[in-house]
Amino acid sequence: MSVEVRPLGVKCNISCHYCYQNSIRTMGGNAKEYDLDQIKEAVLAKGGPFALFGGEPLLMPLHDLADLFAWGFERFGSSSIQTNAVLLTDEHIKLFKRFKVGVGVSIDGPDECNSARWAGSVVKTSRATAKIERALETLLSCGIRPSVITTLNRFNATAAMLPRLIDWFRFLDRIGIPFARIHLLEVDSSSVRESLALSESENASAMLALGELERKELKTLKFDMFREIKALLLANDKEVSCVWRACDAYATEAVQGIEGHGEASNCGRTNKAGVDYVKADANGFERYLALYWTPQEHGGCKDCRFFLMCKGQCPGTSIDGDWRNRTEHCGVWFRLFEHVETLLCEDGYVPVSQDRNRLALEGAMLAEWAQCRNPTLTKVLERMRVLAFTKPTVDPVVS
Repeated sequence: MSVEVRPLGVKCNISCHYCYQNSIRTMGGNAKEYDLDQIKEAVLAKGGPFALFGGEPLLMPLHDLADLFAWGFERFGSSSIQTNAVLLTDEHIKLFKRFKVGVGVSIDGPDECNSARWAGSVVKTSRATAKIERALETLLSCGIRPSVITTLNRFNATAAMLPRLIDWFRFLDRIGIPFARIHLLEVDSSSVRESLALSESENASAMLALGELERKELKTLKFDMFREIKALLLANDKEVSCVWRACDAYATEAVQGIEGHGEASNCGRTNKAGVDYVKADANGFERYLALYWTPQEHGGCKDCRFFLMCKGQCPGTSIDGDWRNRTEHCGVWFRLFEHVETLLCEDGYVPVSQDRNRLALEGAMLAEWAQCRNPTLTKVLERMRVLAFTKPTVDPVVS
């Protein structure tokens, strides 16, 4: 579970063309006021620790950031922040070091690769990108190893641009960036689709190329996608990302948002209307029960051997923006699961997708969801083995 604190709502200093929070901004999601005491009370109710989120959290005054980080350090030993780093100063870095703040930086690559993260004009965007690139190196020079979130789009991952992005990841590896999360573009408008969205083939090619880069060249930098796909295929999914964990769009169990006056909110990726509806107090898994039985030609996942692992992926990327459908990136993820499945079989493993007891495991998971429970595949498989419903044919992930 991630506790995301958004004191200023989705207020931001730049205007990324594709941002999934744009609908929230349109509906007035940029907060002007917040109450730190109410925020802290809400964090304690969730159990903490927290990540400071936005929009852009560095728009907060420095003294309020210091207050929150100091409190987070005292209560939980650490906290974290996700930022575009354009506004980063030496004073912010001092706070991060003093209060053990983990830092994530959102950037789509160097120079023109980051053009979709629009700062108002070509010149301003170029300057902002340069600031972010310098910020990464400054953080490292100060002993802070930031992670990176990169979204694939037409500015950084077409056949023409992908070599530039790959060279940049080589550079990040050399300077010591430890982790990068790769996002497929969440498309919420026709204009974004026409101007920025990659084709299924382009997305898959880019992801496969990054996977090969990690496998054959990178020494320090790790990507999230292939590690998690491998873990899922081997039913070792205790620590995979929320997009693989059967998310209820009305409760978003993995993301517990806290707004400026302590209000509970959901993950913004599922918010298509721009309205922060009251957070559901219980999780339901109707989406996954329906996807399992709905034919693929009607937006479901019926008969897909990767269903247990993928689960239709994030409801925020569902076909037509309707969480009842599977992800519109189904073809991309299928190719990636198939690729890792082949590698595992060549190494002598039996992935869940090829296990003779897969249908029994699917039935056990469906029974759990019907009872509004959402255990990991690891836990369900352990129970089945204890009950002698299946034999242990799935090997653990190789460390």
